[in-house]
Amino acid sequence: MGAGHDASAFFTARTLNNRSSDLIDLKSTIDLSISAVQAAINGLDSISELAKQAKGLAEAAKATGNTNERSTLAVQFNTLLTQINQVTNDASFNGINLLKATPDNLEVAFNEANTSNLTITGLDSTTATSGINIAVAANNFGLNANIDTALTAIGSALTTLRSNAATLGSNNTILGTRLNFTRNLVDTHETGSGKLTLADLNIESANLLALQTRQQLGLNSLALASLSEQSVLALFG
Repeated sequence: MGAGHDASAFFTARTLNNRSSDLIDLKSTIDLSISAVQAAINGLDSISELAKQAKGLAEAAKATGNTNERSTLAVQFNTLLTQINQVTNDASFNGINLLKATPDNLEVAFNEANTSNLTITGLDSTTATSGINIAVAANNFGLNANIDTALTAIGSALTTLRSNAATLGSNNTILGTRLNFTRNLVDTHETGSGKLTLADLNIESANLLALQTRQQLGLNSLALASLSEQSVLALFG
């Protein structure tokens, strides 16, 4: 292989290695994004469980006519709503929170030029009207109408939470697919670079072996020549 071809192979291998390095950075970003989305999905699961518990308390309040019991259940109901809001604040990963009152949006690039990407929109999952819209227990659940209002709100909230979880789950599936694709693309580039480098090494090894063979043949020729001279001298000894 000529020197020009060797140079071409070298620069091609370097280009492949540079692309591989860029893809590794993208792969890391995608991997972190998956964790951020998973943190949000876990948060939605916890919020759904808390909402179901709140629903149980409201149903228990409706089942009793005792004002004191209803008041106690209302306090517990409100505590669960506080917990929901705390979960939304805690469901963050690496500075990304998709569930808080003013949620982050997650933008993920899939190639170096950012012409292939995915934007995951944050979903306000607080109890505020901008989120899942569950108000504190009105009138300490003093009237059935107050409890019915809470139960209706919780029913709508659970529907919203299921829909939001499905949306994030779909996005997470896309991220997982792109992560595997990028990982395989990195392997392809590294393998291609390795083939070019290995080809150069094989050629150099062959050249070295040929040189060593020529050197050995030269040494053997010198040894035979010396032996022949000694034999001729011995005839005149």
